[in-house]
Amino acid sequence: MSVIIILLIASITVAAIFLIAFLWSIKKGQFDDEESPPLRILFDDAPVSKNQNKKID
Repeated sequence: MSVIIILLIASITVAAIFLIAFLWSIKKGQFDDEESPPLRILFDDAPVSKNQNKKID
């Protein structure tokens, strides 16, 4: 029974560390991207060439 308690405490500790790291990264602006979403629609995808799927000997 003591092993279950140790594993429970360890898993809660790891989850808390990941939560703190996630909240810290949000606060520091890691996920802020204000430029590329409006500009992404202006650019076309690169055309796929027909020779790309052929096997090169």
